[in-house]
Amino acid sequence: VVLLAAIAYWWFVMRSPAPVVTAARRMSLARRAGDRATVFPGGTRRERVKVLIGHSYFLRFDPKLEEAMQPYSPLGTLLAAAQVREAGHDVVVYDAMLESSTAGWDEMVAREQPDVAVLFEDNFNYLSKMCLLAMRDAALEMIAAAHGAGTPVLVCGSDATDTAEMYLDAGASVVMTGEGDATLLELLGVFAEHGSTALGEDELAEVEGVQFRATDGSVERTPDRRNLKQLDDLPLPAWDLIDIDRYTERWRERHGHVSWNLVTTRGCPYHCNWCAKPIWGQRYNARSPESVVDEMTALAEVTAPDHIWFADDIFGLKPGWIERFAELVNERGQVVPFKCLSRADLLVRGDTIEHLAAAGCDIVWIGAESGSQKILDAMEKGCTVEQIHEAADRVHAAGFKIAFFLQFGYPGEEREDIEKTFDLVRRAKPDDIGMSVAYPLPGTKFHDRVVDQLGAVRNWQDSGDMAMLFEGPYTTEFYRQLHTTLHRDYRSRKTWWRLRAGQRPGVRALLGAGRDRVLYPLERRRLWRLGADGPTDQLTLPVELDQQAAAVPSPQPVAAPRRK
Repeated sequence: VVLLAAIAYWWFVMRSPAPVVTAARRMSLARRAGDRATVFPGGTRRERVKVLIGHSYFLRFDPKLEEAMQPYSPLGTLLAAAQVREAGHDVVVYDAMLESSTAGWDEMVAREQPDVAVLFEDNFNYLSKMCLLAMRDAALEMIAAAHGAGTPVLVCGSDATDTAEMYLDAGASVVMTGEGDATLLELLGVFAEHGSTALGEDELAEVEGVQFRATDGSVERTPDRRNLKQLDDLPLPAWDLIDIDRYTERWRERHGHVSWNLVTTRGCPYHCNWCAKPIWGQRYNARSPESVVDEMTALAEVTAPDHIWFADDIFGLKPGWIERFAELVNERGQVVPFKCLSRADLLVRGDTIEHLAAAGCDIVWIGAESGSQKILDAMEKGCTVEQIHEAADRVHAAGFKIAFFLQFGYPGEEREDIEKTFDLVRRAKPDDIGMSVAYPLPGTKFHDRVVDQLGAVRNWQDSGDMAMLFEGPYTTEFYRQLHTTLHRDYRSRKTWWRLRAGQRPGVRALLGAGRDRVLYPLERRRLWRLGADGPTDQLTLPVELDQQAAAVPSPQPVAAPRRK
């Protein structure tokens, strides 16, 4: 009888699908929350909740970047955790970056018994935009594990915003669309006041920026929430909730120094028609230079990095920002070598490059994309090939480095355009390059134009995949060979550039350059054998913005006065 009763209880109660929460679960939540009653601002007595917050970017699942071993903290996740803690809730963080599997998440769910589990992806990690399948699979596993333990799950991230139904089917109760910070706080506040019933359809319909499964089975989406503007008011990232020593050890073992990540802005107001913006849209909000330098000062006390990566889409867009930043870091003794991202047209304006040098910039990456103006215009990039060359020359003259992101496979690309990109690299002499293949991301004009050509597989497995996901100019095999050919040519030339500049590359570098130079003609011959039948007949994609219009950022609404 006892055995049958236990089976019946498991079948009818414990197996209840999300977002249904059983009476027994509600009683358990009430008992645990009752021990954590607190007085929130304004004197209202509420129950704070225990939150397990994590992300699903596992470096181990991305062989290319695991080999590079440059792990950065999940900054967006840590900022969300800091805000949740500041709101009075109890927070623990699961940091997937250096983990080998999702088992650690399962263990934390069992050990911590959180009232709510949150997957808040690091939206400052550009790879989160790409929705790599290895990371998506990990996220779905983590959701299922928490849901299976009877814990409501909230999710925020690019892929979840674009494909909410998939995440809800995995067991998520709510998908937060867009930025997510304020939405998460509101959901937790309602949950703290009303318990698990807060995740009911009627309650969720009143919350901006969420997607959820309605009782009729449809996926409902409430109006989008406005992005945060007063970024200076945000707390410091919750660095204390992750194992900083693991990061510093990996950096020192592989590179002999430690790099750490910060952000000064959120979003990008430019118009590249292949660039997805599911989190911030066309909005661009910036912190003050004073706030950023305050954070650098605090970080120096926590881990004293030798190097900083500013993970902004665009660093220092606002007029005068970089100049003021340079003044402050010098005044406060916080000049630390850093890398950042910018645009060629922004770099060549005024004294921007000189101010970057004064601030300590070690290397600036730009989206050069192509050496063909035809392709840049088709992308609505808003930059010219001449600006790319000028930016490279002036950065080198200022004494620091420049690196190019290059993109091949955009519709309309022909052999002549590929050769022009090779020529751009040879003449501009960037200090590093990164190559990708045109990637249709949901929500972009580029995706909308090629969506009918997409097959069942619409995402790369990892960042080294290089698969052509639509009917591009050439085949996947061609572009994978192009990656090899480009890097053979680049590496051998880079060593030669260093020799001409009076540097002394090591023996290994010289031998590698010799090997690359010998193999390059063979790789190039193989490349064009693979491309003998191309380019294929392609769509002619309309260009809505000419070069001049594409160079003008979207107008931004005036920010409200800063709260006291």
